[in-house]
Amino acid sequence: MSPVIFRIRGFHASFFSREERRIHVHVWHADGEAKFWVEPGLHSPIIYSMPRHRLAAARRLVEEHADEIRTAWKAHGR
Repeated sequence: MSPVIFRIRGFHASFFSREERRIHVHVWHADGEAKFWVEPGLHSPIIYSMPRHRLAAARRLVEEHADEIRTAWKAHGR
């Protein structure tokens, strides 16, 4: 299961509930996908295929919505 955390400006973010224990989020856009770890601290992403300018925008969104990501993660029972 992968709950959607946000949908903003062509991006959407979610996580896979059984992928791993560290709080993280996958961010998709029509241009590609990246994975960011939220804790401990925002880590550099794994870039599956996302242009640099989209990656920067995705990172800003993850930073802006970090509390929502943590809340969703904990509510999901992780």
